Amino acid sequence: MSRIALVDDDRNILTSVSMTLEAEGFEVETFNDGQSALDAFNRNMPELAVLDIKMPRMDGMDLLQRLRQKSAVPVIFLTSKDDEIDEVLGLRMGADDYVRKPFSQRLLVERIRAILRRNEAVSGHAPEAADDAQVMTRGDLTMDPLRHAVTWKGQGVTLTVTEFLLLQALAQRPGFVKSRDQLMDVAYDDQVFVDDRTIDSHIKRLRKKMRSVDADFTAIETLYGIGYRYNEV
Repeated sequence: MSRIALVDDDRNILTSVSMTLEAEGFEVETFNDGQSALDAFNRNMPELAVLDIKMPRMDGMDLLQRLRQKSAVPVIFLTSKDDEIDEVLGLRMGADDYVRKPFSQRLLVERIRAILRRNEAVSGHAPEAADDAQVMTRGDLTMDPLRHAVTWKGQGVTLTVTEFLLLQALAQRPGFVKSRDQLMDVAYDDQVFVDDRTIDSHIKRLRKKMRSVDADFTAIETLYGIGYRYNEV
């Protein structure tokens, strides 16, 4: 049973969404502000967090920033339909997805299931003898899916599930272009619709993280109007 944290200052949303998630077999913890959620996360991190952006004491952006200092726990943002700038900023800060209010609870459940499946695919355990065979090395890049570990020139880089999957898809075939549609298929299930901006935001965040350990990182190339490719160096 996956444990989901739901953080929103709207008690109606907390009540109705938690009931829906519990009916779907999830264990749910609810919080009505970011600070109380952060205090609880410091004691016990959930498998996934659903965060409203605008909350008292600590808003969703601040909470995400604090989380990303120590954890790659998947995060879905709840945003109002007019908060496009918040959606982009949230993705660049390391959110995995967003859902606009007012939202279908069924859509939210499907987004949660999709991200949890991706998380299991990235970090799932295989027989120990096969561990080394799963490690991928491309030039200065090393990726270990079983341990959700990434290093660049020997230095560790902490990626979210979405960022890991996108980098893995690009690095598997250096020099070959991946269109945005292909990257969407890698990072999201068919029933989950995302637009080009979502992929672009994840790539920008991914580049920023790689440049935090190597300011000269240029391995991910943008081909405008086409997509992205990984150039092995």
